[in-house]
Amino acid sequence: MQAQTLRALVTGQNSRQGLWLLPLAMSITAAVLLAVRSDVFAESQNLVNLVAQATPMIIASIGQLIVVLIGGLDLSVGSVISMATAILVLDAPLWILLLSIFGGAVLIGLANGFIIARLNVHPIIATLSTMSIVQGITLVIRPVAGGETPAAVTQLVATGPFGIPMPLVWTGAAILIGWKLVHGSRFGLHLFAVGGGKEHAASFGINTTRIIVTAYVLSAMFAAAAGVFLAGRIASGDPKIGALFAVETITAVALGGVQLAGGIGSVGGALIGASFLALLANGINLEHVSAFVQTVVKGLILLAVIALQPRKNIGL
Repeated sequence: MQAQTLRALVTGQNSRQGLWLLPLAMSITAAVLLAVRSDVFAESQNLVNLVAQATPMIIASIGQLIVVLIGGLDLSVGSVISMATAILVLDAPLWILLLSIFGGAVLIGLANGFIIARLNVHPIIATLSTMSIVQGITLVIRPVAGGETPAAVTQLVATGPFGIPMPLVWTGAAILIGWKLVHGSRFGLHLFAVGGGKEHAASFGINTTRIIVTAYVLSAMFAAAAGVFLAGRIASGDPKIGALFAVETITAVALGGVQLAGGIGSVGGALIGASFLALLANGINLEHVSAFVQTVVKGLILLAVIALQPRKNIGL
């Protein structure tokens, strides 16, 4: 019995949490190798920078996880992130800017969910379309990088009380909210049910349309939060800063053992996948390797993790 339990834990079989142990081992191994190869990696300043670099990826990946659990994908997260940074440097009171960012995110999520759930458009096509639309609006708002983020926002991503790095607070809050939504609520149970089979879930009285629409709204809101954090960190707006987040968040959740077919995965898995990508980026920077190589490596990782999942289940 113990051997079967250990095997199930290692392979992720018979568990809706997915295969998370192997990615965790990979992340720990990567951290150890970086600590051995670089004298800078273990320094406090680099670790603080590592957490700050990982925070927006973790936040956006938790949102991506929610839609992947229902068997969807959200390619518009990067455009929402860019839109948030562009809006945040406009000349208006902060409360209006934040209301515009998160209100816009809700509208984008509603559009994605409606198009997918009611018009039966494939998630890739639907979110690719909204990605293009939102990116175009973002470029109208701010054609080039620039502007100045409100001081209140930059302070919220810096050092907090008692020297606590605020990125840790943002990350912790995102994980807690994501955990409550996915693993601690009836909504989370319905996410897994819809991902396991839309028709089957509907036969049990689950309003699948509402679950799908809500999932895409939450994904957009997590992306907006990631954009606000990024704007505070770079202290300006950038209409193209979110360009790679769609691919990277999908890579993160897939790497964290989340089944792209839906119904299997966990917040912990998304966290592990995003953390591994952050370690990879940090290691490449410390080794002074071109950032373009980083993009190639992440693309290869995404290809590998998708190839390891049954293609007939993924639906790609």
